[in-house]
Order: sequence, then structure tokens, then C-alpha cells
Amino acid sequence: MILDNLTNATADPILSMSVACKADNNPNKVDLGIGVYRDEQGHTPLMQAIKMAQEALTQEQDTKVYLGLAGNESFNDVMMDLLIGAGASRGRAVAVQTPGASGALRLLADVIKLSSPDAKVWLSDLSYANHAPIMKAAGLQVRYYRYFDPKTKLVDSSGMQQDLQVAKQNDVVLLHGCCHNPTGADLSFTDWQAVTDMAQRQGFLPFIDIAYQGFGQGLDEDIKGFRYLAERVESYIVAASCSKNFGLYRERTGLAIVVGKTQQQSNAIKSRLLEIARTTYTMPPDHGAALVDKILRTPTLEQVWRDEVTYMCARVNTIRQRLVTALQQKSGTHNFDFIGQHRGMFSVLGITPEQAQVLRQEHAIYLLDSGRINVAGIQERQIDYIAEKLLVVGKTS
Repeated sequence: MILDNLTNATADPILSMSVACKADNNPNKVDLGIGVYRDEQGHTPLMQAIKMAQEALTQEQDTKVYLGLAGNESFNDVMMDLLIGAGASRGRAVAVQTPGASGALRLLADVIKLSSPDAKVWLSDLSYANHAPIMKAAGLQVRYYRYFDPKTKLVDSSGMQQDLQVAKQNDVVLLHGCCHNPTGADLSFTDWQAVTDMAQRQGFLPFIDIAYQGFGQGLDEDIKGFRYLAERVESYIVAASCSKNFGLYRERTGLAIVVGKTQQQSNAIKSRLLEIARTTYTMPPDHGAALVDKILRTPTLEQVWRDEVTYMCARVNTIRQRLVTALQQKSGTHNFDFIGQHRGMFSVLGITPEQAQVLRQEHAIYLLDSGRINVAGIQERQIDYIAEKLLVVGKTS
């Protein structure tokens, strides 16, 4: 029979680990796997701005009729304003609402394949776990450029630039807009300037994935490098997410942006994005986009939201520094200071898969085999326990 040759797929390592953590009865268990923000009670709260926007929408909405293939066009416009700002490239920008940033990544990958079947997509090493599978599923070739230095636990700027010297006009270079997943090691502004110069000389297409705006240093600070690039290259594409900075994880609210050489070219590419969307999911869910649109177009709600994001960012950075301090005090070294230099939700610790397994199995600290931890999921009461057990298993040498 036609379905008889199918076997079980490999379980998603992050989601399956979260399930295992929930089933663990250890009172000291710590879930550092799945990338969600948690408060001091371990809860991922519904943001106040979202609550207020929902109440307003309940009173205002009088239909749930289809919006169209591009989704909520008002959301698309206001999100482009948030990301791109008032720069000249905004005038050539078009967007399509997508089911989360993963939907945007796949849609943009498909249009790359349609435009250039032999295109290569360059990913950072390490990169978001879903980047390579999505690009390969779209039929694209995947290459890697050096990024995370295993010795310093920071960006290998010279290695990255050396590897990208061979990226040409038929290539796409995928960059994390901020708060690099999984490493937490972010490009400096100097790095953004260097990559921009390379894109101008070599002609490759920058592909920016922005999923954590506001969780590094602030909503505007986090995209300073991206905006520098955006105003100096002929074309670029963006996959963006509202999951983290609006707390809309389950609403799957994302955006695919295309900036062509001309508005005419951008419009033509958007028509292709819509054509691809029609053959996959047709149109995205509206609720999350309607909430974001309401917030960003209502000054009082936008201020509430900005204050909340600022608070979450400050809390994550405080947790980072306290974890570094605990490791310094318990180890008597500064071997772990790199954690404080990282940005956003994550850090890669540089431990081995075997050490990560010991942390899970013997100490109920659930982290990925790659050594990635979700700093945004740590509660203050857990910091000493995490530091102690990291040192017990040998951690980063």
C-alpha cells in the first residue's frame, strides 16, 4: 500500500525535551530548552498590552471574513515601519503576513528556489535548528560560514568574513538580525558594516531572520546593524516573528518582507509569494496580527508594550549577569564571562553532548546537546543550582 513505507520521523529535540521535563518529578528540575520568556514564577505571561488590545478588538470586530492571501495588510505595513524605519528602502518594501517566522522562512526559501534553482544559502555555524531543514526542504543548497568561536564563545568575525568571500551573486547569506539563536553571540556594528561592504561588492542577497527584537539591548538598539545594511544594499529579504516580543507564541504571527531593486520588482516578487502561499496554507491566522496592528497603531498601547519589552529585556540581562557572578564566585575564575557578553534569550556554553546528557539525567537541568540554554527561562532561585551543577559536570574549560 502507498503508506506502508513510512516510518517514524525523528522527534524534534527541543519539543520532546520539554515534554520530558514536564514529566520529571524532580522538584529542582530546570527547563532551559524551549525558547520562551518566563517570569520569576516560571510562567510565560500574557502581556498587558495584548490583554488591552484583545478587549478593544472584542468590541470593534464585527466579522471573521477572509482577509486575503497577504493576510492583514495594515499589520504588514506597521511591522515594516517597526523593522525598517524611515529609511529609503522602506519605499521599495513589500510584505506578506505568514504563519510565524518559520512560515516566512519557508515562503522566502520557496521564492528563492523559484527565482534561482541553483542558489546556495549560507548559514552561520551554529544556526537556528530549523534553518537548514527549511532551506533543504525547499530544494536549496546549504553552506556554512564560521560564526561561533568555540574558544572565545563569541563571534569569529575574521573566519566569517573569510568564508563569505566566496559568496557570489547566485548566493544568499542568512544573518540573524539580533540575539543570535542558538549562541547568543551577536554581530557587532563593525561586523554589520563589513558584511554590508561584502554584499555590495560581491552581489549576494542578504536574508535577515529577526525573531527577538527588543531582547538584546532594546527595540531600536537591536536592529541598528540591520538598518545600516538595509539602506546600503540593492535588495534584501526578511523573516520576522512576533512570538517573543509580543508574547504571541501560539498565535503564529510572522512576516516575510522583500525589498527589491525597484518597487516594481518588489511587487512582482510579492505576487509570487502570494502564489506560493495559495498552494500551501492559503492565508495566515488573523488574531495575532490584528493584536499587533492594534498595539502599534494606538500610542497608549504601544507605550505599554514598549515598557513591557524593556522590562523583559532588563530582566533577562540581569539573570545573565547574576549567572555570570555565581559562576565566578563558585569557580574562582572568569571563564564564564562570555555569558554576560551574549545577547537575547540564549547562550551556548561550549559543553559536550555527553555533559549535557549528564545535566539532564542526573541533575534534571534540561538543555540541548549543543549546550544551548534559554537564559530567559531561568528563575533567580535557580541560578546557584544551575551554576553549581554546570561546574560539577566540568562545563566549559
